[in-house]
Amino acid sequence: MGPAYWYTPTFTSRPGLKMATNGQSFYELYRRSSIGMALTDTLDDLISDRRIEPQLAMKILANFDRSITEVLADKVKARLTFKGHLDTYRFCDEVWTFLIKDVTFKMENSSQTVQADKVKIVSCNSKRPGET
Repeated sequence: MGPAYWYTPTFTSRPGLKMATNGQSFYELYRRSSIGMALTDTLDDLISDRRIEPQLAMKILANFDRSITEVLADKVKARLTFKGHLDTYRFCDEVWTFLIKDVTFKMENSSQTVQADKVKIVSCNSKRPGET
């Protein structure tokens, strides 16, 4: 089996970890996913065609941040285990980042495994700031 590619957002000065605006407190992490990028591209096209205002696009993105966070927390029940060699780890601004080498992933209730040379995992607190 060839190298596996596992989606992990790439951050430059942590833009994907900003909190949503307008008083909301959800990470913008999923905007870098394929569905988030598709939404962003579509909103950009609508703004360019003057079919919506940029302020509406920002509200839509904030709603996306909230919705995808809630749906993934509520609906996804699959478990994944992985083994690998921890290369680097960091904890900054309440966010853990792990760089793992020679990783093997295994889904619960499946004998199939997926291998990757290197994986970056970004982990954020699931609770909003101020929640206990």
